[in-house]
Amino acid sequence: MAEQLSITTKNCTVEKEGHVLIVTLNRPEAKNALSPPMLIGMYKAWRLLDQDPDLYCAVLTGKGDTFCAGMDLKAGPEPTDDVEEIQKLMQSVPNLHWQALLRENLPSKPIILAVEGFAVAGGTEILMGTDMRVGSEDSKFGVTEVIRGLYPMAGSAFRLPRQIPYCFAAEIVLLGRHLTAREALQFGLINRVVPKGKALEEALKMAQQLCENAPLSIVAITRTLREIDASLPLAEAYKKNDELGIPIFATEDSREGMKAFKEKRKPVWKGR
Repeated sequence: MAEQLSITTKNCTVEKEGHVLIVTLNRPEAKNALSPPMLIGMYKAWRLLDQDPDLYCAVLTGKGDTFCAGMDLKAGPEPTDDVEEIQKLMQSVPNLHWQALLRENLPSKPIILAVEGFAVAGGTEILMGTDMRVGSEDSKFGVTEVIRGLYPMAGSAFRLPRQIPYCFAAEIVLLGRHLTAREALQFGLINRVVPKGKALEEALKMAQQLCENAPLSIVAITRTLREIDASLPLAEAYKKNDELGIPIFATEDSREGMKAFKEKRKPVWKGR
């Protein structure tokens, strides 16, 4: 059973279930549009994910029928009881919003995204900082800043072409049209499409499967996925690959994994 953590805020619920951190955007009355309390909760969740060795991964989702509609274009700052704490934290961490939105300082452990309904504008920009993605059959995706006279500041114009074919990325950011779940799957923007209301359930299944694997291997492979891309020359990529991978073979868990294979049993990971 999930345990709600003290870093939960008014608009972001943070829970721990086993080795999984569950982060839920909780502002359904505004289609989970971004707010300062939401950003604070997300920022704290990603830092906890990095720091707690008992956490192997996170699942990110939204409460209600929308994952995230992005920036709130209708309302100004809403009143909140913890406004002083929010102001102080945002002053001490100037790029807190970018860390919360997974543009900068991404955690070294994987994040699985579960989308119901719309994940547009900022919702899709958050998606690009996640590693595996599940969408309900009625989910919608898109980066619509261009039709509002705005610009996708979280990096869609250059991050999307690194994740999906260039022409598809250009169509998304230049036309600003919404993609259906099936189109997003075809483009390679998401991994799976599931019936409405089942995205979180499927994401948690993926998280449990991931948690059966060695935690140090998970971190090293996640860092490789994040830090080595096609922009890095091959020789540099192999050098970075070796820096991340070779230490894994000297861990206690690597010996346990091979021993468990020989003994035909499940390994018992120690994280060392």
